[in-house]
Amino acid sequence: MGADLKKPDLNDPFGSIDTLSESFRQGVLTPSKVMEAHLQRIEIHDSKLGAYQALYVDAALFAADAASKAIASGHRIGPFHGIPFALKDICDLEGQITTNGSLTLADRVSTITGTLVRRLVAAGGIIIGKSKSVECAFGGWGTNQHMGTPWNPWDLTHQRVPGGSSSGSAVALAAGMAVCAVGTDTGGSVRLPAAYCGMVGLKVTEGRLPCDGIMPLAQTLDTPGPITQSVTDAVLMFQVMDGCEGWAIDQARANGTAMFAELGKGVAGLRLGKIDEKERLNCSAEMLESYGLAIEKLESLGAIIEEFNTPTPYGDLANENGAIIAIEAYHNHGAMYEDAANPMDEDVRKRMLSGKKHLAHDYVRMLETRRNSAEAFANKMGGLDAILTPTTTSPAPKLTEIDQDISPGHFTRPFNYLAMCALALPVGLSEGGIPTSLQIVGRANDEMMVLRVGAALEASLPHVGRPDIG
Repeated sequence: MGADLKKPDLNDPFGSIDTLSESFRQGVLTPSKVMEAHLQRIEIHDSKLGAYQALYVDAALFAADAASKAIASGHRIGPFHGIPFALKDICDLEGQITTNGSLTLADRVSTITGTLVRRLVAAGGIIIGKSKSVECAFGGWGTNQHMGTPWNPWDLTHQRVPGGSSSGSAVALAAGMAVCAVGTDTGGSVRLPAAYCGMVGLKVTEGRLPCDGIMPLAQTLDTPGPITQSVTDAVLMFQVMDGCEGWAIDQARANGTAMFAELGKGVAGLRLGKIDEKERLNCSAEMLESYGLAIEKLESLGAIIEEFNTPTPYGDLANENGAIIAIEAYHNHGAMYEDAANPMDEDVRKRMLSGKKHLAHDYVRMLETRRNSAEAFANKMGGLDAILTPTTTSPAPKLTEIDQDISPGHFTRPFNYLAMCALALPVGLSEGGIPTSLQIVGRANDEMMVLRVGAALEASLPHVGRPDIG
């Protein structure tokens, strides 16, 4: 297990956004020293872990030197200034290759940089490189037949799934090869890798963050989001992604206002819904044990826990979400997969081509059903403040044990479908030392509620940290 974030070490170059920002402010560390430490770690470990598709070593060192000089001269932009981050390789960066996880697109040079990436760079963030993705971001296990499957660093003996589709982002972060990372989430692609790799992943409400310059999987459902080491880091990165100015974030943090006012409120008096017995049948024993302990902890903090019976089983909602993804994905990428000469991932090809079997009226019906399901779910929630589920049905399985015909998004896909927001939070380790994760689900545009619950639980549990990879 890694260092405890509750006792920040300002000398640790692999610390959180929050810790490093303060270290830079006090002159304890510089962005150059932090970048050098991360690049050295990448050089040592990424040949095995395979988190990165491309590295921008010279540009990263140059930007880190510039950030160091700016901060030293009193021109610090905000909390993200000088922070090294990994960028999922479906996000365009002008002049650089964006493969979308596909060997077929290995030479595709981006002509634009999207709004989201511009915001992160304008806030002083430094892109270390492009992190690997499942091909076309279409898969929850994190596998990639042609570009390589990143190795989950929590087990260096047996290769376990990293989670997808933001596989490289989560692996890079868990291994200390980035301070934070950008992911995207259409059916769980931020939360699943965060959960399997022991990190925090925020799935924001659809439409909350800009998607221009991000290669689409399914436009109706795509949402970019941060993968971070802590809930506080998720807030900091989310605010930057949401277009907040660095000075305003600093001021809100110092004064305990805006989002930071909510983080410290705790959960006393909040009504939180837990899964019923039918949904428990989908989970492994060790995941249920971890889930139960998290529920007990929230109860001890004053939350009111009530059983919540979803009006439509989560598995059915997940399947409906998957069908919409397939239809829209085929619209976006079908021609590439129809061409047998293209070296496409065969597991993804199967999912992709399934989207063409649906007629237009099927798709319209699906969208109508989606609206009705979202309304029914919201009505059933009633006065509940949030819903609590496991993020995954089990800790990360071995790569040899997975079934590519089954999505791991049983608990994540439903909330893309229902247009809600959610937070994946590490809550412990299995007997085998593999992370377990709790999903905290909130209403649309109520990111602050899931972050509030997450912050309270995080503060009360032993920190999972990072794996010891030497």
